[in-house]
This record gives sequence, C-alpha cells and structure tokens, in this order.
Amino acid sequence: MKATVMYGAGDVRVEEVPDPTIQQPTDAIVRVVAGCVCGSDLWPYKSLPASSSGRRMGHEFLGVIEETGSQVSGLQRGQLVVAPFVWSDNTCDFCREGLQTSCRHGGTWGHDLDGGQGEAVRVPQAAGTLVPLPVEEDSALIPSLLSLSDVMCTGHHCAVTAGVRQGSTVTVIGDGAVGLSAVIAAKRLGAERIILMGRHTARTDLGREFGATDVVAARGEEGIAAVQELTGGDGTHAVLECVGTRDALDTAFAVTRPGGTVSRVGAPQYEEFTMGFGLFLKNVNLSGGVAPARAYIPELLPDVLSGTIEPGKVFDRTVGLDEVPEAYRAMNDREALKVLVRP
Repeated sequence: MKATVMYGAGDVRVEEVPDPTIQQPTDAIVRVVAGCVCGSDLWPYKSLPASSSGRRMGHEFLGVIEETGSQVSGLQRGQLVVAPFVWSDNTCDFCREGLQTSCRHGGTWGHDLDGGQGEAVRVPQAAGTLVPLPVEEDSALIPSLLSLSDVMCTGHHCAVTAGVRQGSTVTVIGDGAVGLSAVIAAKRLGAERIILMGRHTARTDLGREFGATDVVAARGEEGIAAVQELTGGDGTHAVLECVGTRDALDTAFAVTRPGGTVSRVGAPQYEEFTMGFGLFLKNVNLSGGVAPARAYIPELLPDVLSGTIEPGKVFDRTVGLDEVPEAYRAMNDREALKVLVRP
C-alpha cells in the first residue's frame, strides 16, 4: 500500500510500504477514507533530522473496518469509524478517569506504526480506540467527523480546562485549525465574548462565523494592549493558547483577567517558562495539555451529526495521497489552513 514517510525536514515522500496485518487479537485493520495534515506535523517538517529509515506520518483519520482480531468486540467489518489521535484500551484506570492519552496500554500513530496519511492502518486496542459513525463513507459530514480525531477535541479540551462557561469572556490565541476549533468550543459552552488573536483575514473571518466577537491582528505588546483595551484593562476570564510558542504563552499570561485561567494546547516549542510574582498576585491558573479526544468524541458527535457545529470548515483544501508532500508545503507556506487527504 501507499503511505506518507518523512525522512527529514522538508523531505516528505509517498511510497510503497507493507500492507498492515493483524498482529494481536485486539487489533483491527482500517481502510482510510479520509486523513489530513496537522499543524503539529509542521514542526518536524521544519526540524526533523535526516534519516535513512524515515518516519510514518499522520495521526488523524477515519475509515472502514476491513478486518478485526479475535478479541475485538463491539466492532464489525464494514463499519465507518473515527480514530482519536492516540490509541487506548479505554478500560484502564487512566482511561476510566477520562485521560486516554495516558492509557497504560496505549500509544501514538506513525513512527513505527501505520499513520493516518496512508491507505490503511493497523489499529491496536481497536475496541477501546475506534468510535463507530452512523453515516456512510460518502457523507458530506466526513470533514467535520474527521475533525473529531484531533482538532475539534483539542479546541474543546482547551475551552473545558480553561473553565469556559455561560457568560465567560475568552481570548483565543492562534487562528490555525485548533484555534478556530477552540472558538467553536467556547461558543458552544456559552462564552459571551470571544476575542480571536490572529492576522490571517480568511481564517479570522471563519473565526467570526464560528462565534468570535472581536479580532485582534496585532502581536506582542501591541496585541496585548488591544485586548486590554477591549476588556477595559482587565483581560478575559479564559485564555486559550493554541499556538505552542513562548511568545504566545507570554501573551496569554498578559491578557488573563485576575483569577482567570490560561489553557495551553499548542504543542510546546519551548522547554521552560516562568509564572512570576505578578501572576501569583493575580491568582492566574495554568491548565491544558494534550487532549483526550476519545473522552470527548461521544459528547461532540451528536452536535456534528445535527450540524449544530461545523468544524469541518477548517479544511480549505483536499488532495489525493500522492499530493501529500504538496499539502505539507502549502500549509507550511500559509497557503492552506488545513488539508484533507483522500487516499
């Protein structure tokens, strides 16, 4: 079969790899119907050291079950399913606590396992990982359902861990797919005011459609001043940091209302940061982390199926599998927001 392999920074290839097979009785084989390129894939695209073995890519996909192991229950051949961006047994103590990203028997896609940017995937712990979808594979809802694999659940996790509730004021930092999903999540949870910090007009226009009440295009001190002006100098109850850079985190702390919460879900591209005495005096909280998508999919799925939320609108380009290297380039060069891949 064909799959995407990254051999180093900027070196993405689509090549023939072995077809996946059942290796454990808890495995399933899924034929990929839709995958995508994630913003977090751009970090290795910019910095991965060159290697001769390469790294399989793609952690977001949905598809049709082709085969199941002897111990897989609740799933059957021919079902359309969505896979969270980590696999988990959904039964261990961490999973029962809603933290499937820390599953004692879980793991991540790609690397030495199949990735979602390919024609098929071996899914470990299939019964705990895969969520059946009550639609056909040609449904118009496929892009929004695919978003539940990662970005919509990540945006939701950001809003939930920041404590967004009815009447909250919220700042969302970042107009990428996760930031826009965080706008959807904040609106869904009842936020009264949502300030989106981003400077790409097409993206911030979509953010307004999703529920942003204000847009701040400036960055750094100018951007902080603009948010403070909009909020009467107080900042917002919740700040959703969806970028992952130190500058974005510093901005988040600066625009948080006393007693408020910063939630960070952007994959951190820094090692250290300081919450100094000023934040101590403001009683600012820090939350966030990697999103347990498997915990959130059942909650968000009905709203996607009903059309109440349409996170699939973050996909602004669709390519075939052979065009994945171009998809990376387009996203890296800000020519595309998020690219959907149809094998």
